[in-house]
Amino acid sequence: MVIIIVVVGVVVLAAITVAFFICCGRRRRRRSQNKTTTLQFGKSAAKLNTKKEFADNNYKQKQEQKQEVEEEDEENTDKKKKKKKKGAEQGQLHFVRNGRERFEVQDLLRASAQVLGSGNLGSSYKAILLSGPTVVVKKFRHMSSVGKDEFHRHMTRLGRLSHPNLLPLAAFYFKKEEKLLITDFVENGSLASHLHGKCSPIQPGLDWPTRLKIIKGVAKGLAYLYKEIPSLTLPHGNLKSSNVLLDDTFEPLLGDYALVPVINKEHAQKFMVAYKSPEFSQHDRTTKKTDVWSLGILILEMLTGKFPANYLKQGKTGNADLAVWVNSVVREEWTGEVFDKDMKGTKNGEGEMLKLLKIGMCCCEWNVERRWDLREAIDKIEELKERDNDEDNSSYASEGDMYSSRAKTDEDFSFSVTG
Repeated sequence: MVIIIVVVGVVVLAAITVAFFICCGRRRRRRSQNKTTTLQFGKSAAKLNTKKEFADNNYKQKQEQKQEVEEEDEENTDKKKKKKKKGAEQGQLHFVRNGRERFEVQDLLRASAQVLGSGNLGSSYKAILLSGPTVVVKKFRHMSSVGKDEFHRHMTRLGRLSHPNLLPLAAFYFKKEEKLLITDFVENGSLASHLHGKCSPIQPGLDWPTRLKIIKGVAKGLAYLYKEIPSLTLPHGNLKSSNVLLDDTFEPLLGDYALVPVINKEHAQKFMVAYKSPEFSQHDRTTKKTDVWSLGILILEMLTGKFPANYLKQGKTGNADLAVWVNSVVREEWTGEVFDKDMKGTKNGEGEMLKLLKIGMCCCEWNVERRWDLREAIDKIEELKERDNDEDNSSYASEGDMYSSRAKTDEDFSFSVTG
C-alpha cells in the first residue's frame, strides 16, 4: 500500500514537473516571438525615423540653398540699383542703332582725344578708343531748354534715320549741364576744309565733277530729311559746308541736322544758319523754304570758293553777303569772275556750271513766295551733267565770253536780294 502511494506521488510529481517545463517553454517561445516582433517593429521604426530625418535634412538644405540664392539675388539687385543710380548720376551713353559696337563713358574718358574744332554750339573731339572704333564726340553747351524725356525721344527718332547722305547718330549722352552726340569719324574731313583749306598735291582743289557730285548728294540727303521728319519747319536748320563731311569717295554726309528742337531758342537764333535767312532777318520767321535758302548759299559757296562771311556774325545779318555779291557780278555781266579759280575740270562743263549757279541764285531768292521749293531745286540739280551737250557747246563761242552771253540771254538768271 505504501509502495502504491509512493509510485502515485512520483508520477504526480513527474507530471507536475513536465507541465512546469512545458509552461516555461511556452513562455520562452512567446517572449522570443514578442522580442522578435519588437525588434522587427523597431527596425521598421528606425528605418522610418531615418527616412524622415533624411527628408527633413534635405528640405532644410534646400531651404537654406533657396535662402542663399534669394539673398544673392537681392544683393545683385541692390548692386544693379546702386550701379543704375550711379550711372544716372554720372550719365550713360544711349546707343540708338542695333548691331554696332558699344562702349561706356569711361571708355571715352580713357580714349586718346584730339580737338577737331570749337564753335558757337559746342566743341568736337576725335576719340580713339583703346579697343574699339574711332568716333567723334560733340559736346553741346546750349541744350538745356528740353527735359530728359523729350531729349531722349528726339535723339531716338534721329537714330532711326538712315540714308547714304546722312551721317548716322551712333549714341547720345544726357546730363543736365551737358549733352554729347556720338558719330563715327569721317577721315576725309569736311567740305569746308576742302573748299577753304590750302591746296596741295596731297589735297588738290575740288574739281567740277566732284563738286557736282557733292551738291547732288547734299540735295538727296536734305530731301530725305524733309520726307522723314515733315513735322519740323527746319528739317536741317544748320546746313553749311562745315556740316557736310566727305567720305573716301567724296560722297557727302550731312551732319548736325534736326537739332533746332533741342537747342536753346535764343542761342539758335544767334548762331544757326537758318536764322541768317532773309525771312528771319526781316520778319522773325522761318519757313519750309528756309533750308532751301541755306542750300542755295552752299551752292554759291561751292561754285565761287568764297566763304559766306555773314555766317560769322551773331544774330541777324542785314543781307546775304555772298548772294548779294554773286548777284552784283552777274548783273555787271562779269559772270566769268564768279567761279572758283581752283576748280579744275571745267572744260566742256561751263554750261552746266552756269545752270547750277542759276539754281543757287533761285534758292537764295529773298522773296519767299518767289523762292524755289526744295522739290523744284532737286529736280533741276538732278538734271545737271558733268559736261555740256552739243547744243550747250554751240551756244558759246569761247570760255571768255560764254558767261556774259549766257547771263544776257537768260531772263531768269538774276534774282532779288532786297525783298
